[in-house]
Amino acid sequence: MIIALVLFAVAAVGGLVLALQRFSGKPLPSLPLAIVHGVAAAAGLIALIVFVVNGSGPAGARTALVLFLLAASGGFFLFTRHMRQTVLPIPVMVLHAVLAVAGFVTLLLAALH
Repeated sequence: MIIALVLFAVAAVGGLVLALQRFSGKPLPSLPLAIVHGVAAAAGLIALIVFVVNGSGPAGARTALVLFLLAASGGFFLFTRHMRQTVLPIPVMVLHAVLAVAGFVTLLLAALH
């Protein structure tokens, strides 16, 4: 669970930079950073899935997994828009971030419990 938390924290820092770029008016944030953000988040998701499937985690870990899966679907949508060089919709970015932060806080609380 700690590995997943660290990977999601790395992804969160990248996501914050990407969001700041977009909120500053840049229609397409840095693609290399978007790739690093996605890879870190995907690795965290895989680590969390392995942890939950092994049955050794608290219920909060399962809840966090659901939130991260929802966030990942938004992230995939944003990435496909990015690859098509289409302006990233800010409301989708905000929803993606809210779900990811909720997942992170839930996982952190589960780890601390």
